[in-house]
Amino acid sequence: MILDPLTPGTLVPLTVDQDSSLPSLQINGTLLHVETYGKPTDPIIIMIHGGPGGDYRSLLEAKAFANDSFFVVFYDQRGTGLSERVPASDFSTVQIMIDDLDALISHFRQSDDQKVFLVGHSWGAMLATGYINEYPGKIDGAVLAEPGGFTWDQVMEYLSRSNHIDFFSEALNDALFPEQIFAGRDEDEILDYKFAYFATFENAPGNTIGNAGPYPFWRSGAVSSNAMIEIGETQGLDFTRHLQDYDKRVLFTYSELNTAYGEDWAQTVGAAYPHVEYHLIPGTGHELLYFGWDAFYPIALTYLNQMK
Repeated sequence: MILDPLTPGTLVPLTVDQDSSLPSLQINGTLLHVETYGKPTDPIIIMIHGGPGGDYRSLLEAKAFANDSFFVVFYDQRGTGLSERVPASDFSTVQIMIDDLDALISHFRQSDDQKVFLVGHSWGAMLATGYINEYPGKIDGAVLAEPGGFTWDQVMEYLSRSNHIDFFSEALNDALFPEQIFAGRDEDEILDYKFAYFATFENAPGNTIGNAGPYPFWRSGAVSSNAMIEIGETQGLDFTRHLQDYDKRVLFTYSELNTAYGEDWAQTVGAAYPHVEYHLIPGTGHELLYFGWDAFYPIALTYLNQMK
C-alpha cells in the first residue's frame, strides 16, 4: 500500500485536534494530550516531560505509581507531542507554561487536602521548579531529574557542555532536506519533522549526555521549543527567587553517565532549594526515567511515600 505523502499523519502523527480518538483535555484555551492512571482521589503525581518541545511517551513507565496508590497524570505541553499546535505568539513569556500546569492541577485536584506532587525530567524539572517558585503552597513534594538549571546563566553553562543543537540556526536549516520534499505540507508538520531529526542526533550513543540510544517519542514541538529558548535568550529566566520559602524536601536525581552533569552540577543547581535529597541513578545517562527506570523507580517511590 502506497500512502499519499501529503495526507496528514504520514510525516508526523496527528494531534488531538485532528484525531478525536486520542485522550485530550481543554486546558487554558488549548487542547492538550492528557492521559491518567489510578484512582482520582489518591495523591496526584503530575509527570512533566522534557524538551522544551518533547512529549511524555518516554515517561510512561511511571504508570506504575498508580499501583502504589497515586493518581498519575501525563500531559504533552502546549504545542508539543500530540497536543494541539498553537502559534508562536502564544509563547510571549514562560508564564504560559506555568499557567497551563496550574490549570491542569486545578482540574484534577478534588479537595484542598489532596496532595499534589510534581515529577519532572530535564526541562520538565525546570518547569516544575518554576511552578513551585510561584505557587509553593500548592505542591507537597517534587522529584527533579537533571534540570539543566534554574536561571538562564545556569542553563547556558549546562548547554555548553551537552550536545544541544540550535535547531533554528541558519546553517543547520540550510543543511536540511530540500524544501521541495515538503511542498504543500502544513508548516508545523515540516518543522516538527525536522526537529525530530536533530533531537535524535543529540541522543545518539556515545554522546556527552550518556544515553544508550534514541528514546521513544510521538512528535516534537519545534515552535514551542524555539519559543522557550528565545524567551530565555531575550528575557532571561530565574526560577529561584522564592524557592528558599519552600519548606518541603525535594528529591534531586542525576545520572551516572551524563558527563555534562555530575554530582557537582546537581548540587550547584539544587542549592536553590533549602531542603534537598540527592540521588545518583547508576548505569544511565540523561534520559534516566527511560533507560534508568528500574533504578529510578524505587528511589522515587520511597520519597513519594514518605511525603504522602
